[in-house]
Amino acid sequence: MRNREYRPTLPQLRAFVAIADTGHFGQAAQRLGISQPSLSQALSTLEGGLGVQLVERSTRRVLVTPLGRGILPYARQVSEIVDDIVARASGRTDELAGPLAIGFIPTIAPYILPNFLLSVREELPELEPRIVEEPTAHLIEALRSGAIDAAVLALPSGVSSFAETPLYEEEFHLVLPEGHALAGRDDVPLDVLGDLDLLLLDDGHCLRDQVLDLCHRVDAHREDTLGLETRAASLSTVVQCVAGGLGETLVPASALKVEAQRPGLATARFEGPARPGRTIGLVHRASSVRGDEFSRIGELVKQSYEKAIAED
Repeated sequence: MRNREYRPTLPQLRAFVAIADTGHFGQAAQRLGISQPSLSQALSTLEGGLGVQLVERSTRRVLVTPLGRGILPYARQVSEIVDDIVARASGRTDELAGPLAIGFIPTIAPYILPNFLLSVREELPELEPRIVEEPTAHLIEALRSGAIDAAVLALPSGVSSFAETPLYEEEFHLVLPEGHALAGRDDVPLDVLGDLDLLLLDDGHCLRDQVLDLCHRVDAHREDTLGLETRAASLSTVVQCVAGGLGETLVPASALKVEAQRPGLATARFEGPARPGRTIGLVHRASSVRGDEFSRIGELVKQSYEKAIAED
């Protein structure tokens, strides 16, 4: 039964967050620098005061209850606010420091991260980035739960409780087998998609959905006839299939240097001025107190993209 006079303490909330993040009492205690009995006591006091079970304990694993998952983002937000108070009091508000979990979708991460992480080391040496590469739906869930702090993905996210900052527009290029009739052209009409054997990423990747949307715009194929015979979990695999003569695909501009400069491949561009593409942005919880910090991260992401597409 809930104690109406009870108010959670910061150590209790931190204990709950650490247990939820690690799924392990020992690892959570180590992360907080306290003993495991102290951690267990903090969680028990929190659960007792609230009158609810937040965590299911077993000999093999720890699971957050459905009610606990609903409370977790608020517990995490309280911890973030307190950390921000301490940072402001110590005059560290203009310097990004400490851990920051950033999500990237798989069609961005391999091409942006080398430049991004180098920029972080050079310009934000006190920052401790933790990179999470997942499809969009997984990153959105991780943002909701507080498992990550921000995500770089294609906009819009479709979540009203998120704040979104557009960073750059990224053009899609055609990647074709070497010797293809369209190779080297920069005026390919969009309706040519109806004549191509497009190879797509597997379900769950937003790039797949974006290509399907383009096809629907020009009435090119039905969704159930695209990409059924050949599917892949990575853009690299799709491009390898193109080199092997299995079809054609669309690739974002930042991936061209890495993926399209292989033997057996050629590229082409759609006709302008409104070439098809996507808007990439940085997304975070609107309730977060770290908006200024995320703006700086967004600038580094944008600069990293510009380096990725720059001609050598």
